[in-house]
Amino acid sequence: MSEQKNISAWSDCLLIIKDIISPQSFRTWFEPIQAIAMEGSTLTLEVPSEFFREYLEEHYLDLLSKTLRRVIGANARLIYKVKIINNSSITYPGNSAKEIKNPSIPMSPSQVSNMAGLDPYTIPGLKRLDINPNLSLNYNFENFIEGNCNKLGRSAGMEIAKKPGNNAFNPLFLYGGSGLGKTHLAQAIGLEIKNRYPEKIVLYVTAHVFMTQYIDAVTVKNKLTDFLHFYQSIDVLIIDDVHEFAEKHSTQNAFFQVFNHLHQLGKQLILTSDRPPVDLQGLDQRLLSRFKWGLTTELLPPDYQTKIEILKAKSFREGISMPDDVINYIASKVMSNIRELEGTLISLIANATLTKRKITLSLAQELIDKIVSTPKNDISVAKIKKTVCDYFGITPEILLSNTRKREIVQARQIAMYLSRNLTNTSLDSIGSQIGGKNHATVLYACNTVCDLMDTDRTFRQYISDIERELRTNIQ
Repeated sequence: MSEQKNISAWSDCLLIIKDIISPQSFRTWFEPIQAIAMEGSTLTLEVPSEFFREYLEEHYLDLLSKTLRRVIGANARLIYKVKIINNSSITYPGNSAKEIKNPSIPMSPSQVSNMAGLDPYTIPGLKRLDINPNLSLNYNFENFIEGNCNKLGRSAGMEIAKKPGNNAFNPLFLYGGSGLGKTHLAQAIGLEIKNRYPEKIVLYVTAHVFMTQYIDAVTVKNKLTDFLHFYQSIDVLIIDDVHEFAEKHSTQNAFFQVFNHLHQLGKQLILTSDRPPVDLQGLDQRLLSRFKWGLTTELLPPDYQTKIEILKAKSFREGISMPDDVINYIASKVMSNIRELEGTLISLIANATLTKRKITLSLAQELIDKIVSTPKNDISVAKIKKTVCDYFGITPEILLSNTRKREIVQARQIAMYLSRNLTNTSLDSIGSQIGGKNHATVLYACNTVCDLMDTDRTFRQYISDIERELRTNIQ
């Protein structure tokens, strides 16, 4: 019975993880794992090597922790058993810092090419290039504020910067709506790589520029070979807005050759798009399949707290001491994206400077309707409660009751989370309006929702659907 229990628990974990990470990463890092024991809340997993264990601990610890707590409970513990060549094993508790030498660590593609006597830079007639990477110094990690909306992408970017090309995130495919920080994050990775490895050739280019250069090389200068050699010599290639390759089949073919060449040599590719690979129309299937080889991650609109941190960081960089009530007001009014959020702040600073007025809440309130396309009726806690009830088909009385039914508790937590992120209401006020709870209960509910959004795609869709309904129905 215990064997069946551990298999069932780990199988449930795998279903959650498979829904979160890319298929290739799942096949590489989770399919080889075997669940071998379950005692109480302690799950023992057998992994193929010490390198494998270290990689899981370094890259997937947070996901594993949240998933195990969700499936097994708050007291979940993890123990690894590492296979050794003679079929014996070494046991480690989860998150162990102990290290041992292991001779069977796999080599990167670049190591393989070096062993084969290949030099990726010995292209006839082409010297080692010294080119402008086209990176903005303002688009760095220091200026990129981390939140639940971009945590996975930022973490992956930092790992890529440590080992460009030699990581599980190649290519890194970033997607999301306009103004959510895709270009900023992609360039921040490039800057960090240049800081760590000055000798590497890093290039940021938009898909439109790539297409223009390709057409110029083919039709005007007849230098397609030089064009391909140039791009095939890059160590880190960042292509922005790859959705613009749609229906441009000749350009896609050229990029396909560049992609294959760089990937096989262990060079890093970073791509951005306004939608995920599965929704890209007009791109060759062979190219789309390669976009999914590494990590695909979405950048979402910032939540309320992340907007606060972005505004504070921006005002600090502008050398302005911005009152908290003004920052809170802007965060509660700007709902669309980071670009509009920062633009609103700059407009307020400029207005105050030109009119020689002090930045106050009254000035922000006076200008906000002219700066931001704000609906006449704001999103309120009452409107959020009604929308949540309608979405889940429950009555307001049930939502506010003391029932501990899982679906009702989750609906109540979602209402608290959205109230915190979409309104300028204090935690105490939210709690009093949603079941008479205190601020600690509201904070716990918000943290619980964040964890579930990280590990449950269906739950994340609930939040997205309700938020879309709230924004659509305001009149």
